[in-house]
Amino acid sequence: MAMLVLLAFLIFFAVLGVPLAFAIGASCVTYITANAPTFMSMVPQRIWNGAYSELMIAMPLFMLAGELMNTGGITKRIINFCLQILKPFHGGLGEVNIVASMIFGGISGSSVADTSALGSILIPAMEDLGYPPDASAGITVASSTMGMIIPPSTPMIVYAMISGASVGALFMAGAVPGILIGLTQLVVVFWISHKKHWHPKRTPFVAKEFINAILAGIPALLMPVFIIICVSFGICTASESAGVAVLYSILVGFFVYRELTWKDIWNALKKTLISSSSIMIIIGFTTIFTWVLTMQRVPDTVAAFFMGLNMPAWGIALMFDVMILLIGCFIDVSPAILLLTPILLPVMESYGFSALQFGAMMITGLAIGLVTPPVGMCLNACNKINRMPIVDIFKGALPYVICNVFVLIAISLWAPLTTWLPVLLGYSM
Repeated sequence: MAMLVLLAFLIFFAVLGVPLAFAIGASCVTYITANAPTFMSMVPQRIWNGAYSELMIAMPLFMLAGELMNTGGITKRIINFCLQILKPFHGGLGEVNIVASMIFGGISGSSVADTSALGSILIPAMEDLGYPPDASAGITVASSTMGMIIPPSTPMIVYAMISGASVGALFMAGAVPGILIGLTQLVVVFWISHKKHWHPKRTPFVAKEFINAILAGIPALLMPVFIIICVSFGICTASESAGVAVLYSILVGFFVYRELTWKDIWNALKKTLISSSSIMIIIGFTTIFTWVLTMQRVPDTVAAFFMGLNMPAWGIALMFDVMILLIGCFIDVSPAILLLTPILLPVMESYGFSALQFGAMMITGLAIGLVTPPVGMCLNACNKINRMPIVDIFKGALPYVICNVFVLIAISLWAPLTTWLPVLLGYSM
């Protein structure tokens, strides 16, 4: 009964329009005041401990690296590289958009940054070549979901903090699902664009242009390779690799592409400060929420309830998939991870699922929420670029988002898709 009161207060404050972090904090403080006032003195300490984590250093640094990429010329070189590589396949900017998202996601770890950076360049270009506005925007937002699945991944870092799983192992657990989403989306984009004659005419292959694009793209492409190798093989921690990514972005932007300025760095720092601080506040207040849940043994109660249903493991997995998809429509990724993981992870582990598999399920499912109304952070980022209603953008993205759903179901039913690569690299399950 007491937990129902806590949830009722949380919903009440959220409906009033209180920011989510403060809605969580206010509901927890109200609950503690009424049921355990002696614990009030521990609230500030819990908030501080929640946000004060060495692992959390990686999150703002990866965000900063993504911002520096946008202004330092790295994003443009990635797109140009993809254009040259895909020329022989009679593709088009739809395929370029997806491949560029796969590469960009391997550097920034952010789907919203992917939409903003690539969309501002590719959406106008796709429309100029005959792609309908809703298709141009839809392909952009749908492909950007790989940004938080393909390593490095900012949400994976948040999940690692809550679950205790290895960051490197989680990065590898997301690699195969992310690549599968990209490949299936490539097939769908090619089929639809060929059917509706969206493909542009083939341009002649020019060896000099191809070589220049490859050489210019190499510095940009080395970054995700370096990050994955360093974290996966234990050469450095996620935080250290994120710091190196920032330094690498600055050096490449200043001395290789010569497009980065001190003003750009200052603007990138301001944007990163605003974005990361809001997430840190949410994390701090959500720590109180999970603490209250633990005191009330809610995870144990929930696990006992689902175990009592006598459902097969695959049925529980699909049920949780639906739950994650629904919650992702209304709650942003990081808060959803912080709220759901302490409750659902013990249930999944009791059914034999590993923390790595559930982490991949969680991130893949919540990534779909980034392109579904009413919240849809990627939809809103795209709206700022082309001023289309988010419902129209979602309709254009729907055929490609279905690819994400198929991959989510696949990794839920077949564990090796998420565990094979971490085990291959020597991580314990």
